[in-house]
Amino acid sequence: MARKSIAIGCVFFGAILLYLGYGKTQSVMGGLSKVFSGGYSTETMTYLIGGAVLLMTGLVILFGKKG
Repeated sequence: MARKSIAIGCVFFGAILLYLGYGKTQSVMGGLSKVFSGGYSTETMTYLIGGAVLLMTGLVILFGKKG
């Protein structure tokens, strides 16, 4: 039961981080950062990568083999 709760938490918070990261990519400052530096800010990339890792970890725990 605790394993399932942790997995659902990871999926939930991973989705939130991805949503926040996507919002930062669509902002005016995110666009300007991409134009002048060629990429997104470190904070934006942290949200996107962290969210993806948490989401995938949660899904693997949730649907992975029980062992």
